[in-house]
Amino acid sequence: MYIGVSLVGDKKIAALNKKYLKRDCPTDVLSFNYSEGDYLGDVVVSVDRAKVQARQAGQSYETEVAELVKHGILHLLGVHHDGD
Repeated sequence: MYIGVSLVGDKKIAALNKKYLKRDCPTDVLSFNYSEGDYLGDVVVSVDRAKVQARQAGQSYETEVAELVKHGILHLLGVHHDGD
């Protein structure tokens, strides 16, 4: 199984959030499920949000990015927030 992962800035993730989810703001992670053959989908992480959140959580930037990628993969696998 394959997953695409992209690291982008707030401007790019805000544009994707607006285009696909009609939310006019940046977010930390987006997931796009394709489920085509061995390709599960794409996870897009905002490096800008990751830096801020890492500082707030007192953890490394790399750990925060890994947590966001994990979060996105869980969405691709069907795990969602209440209200999604």
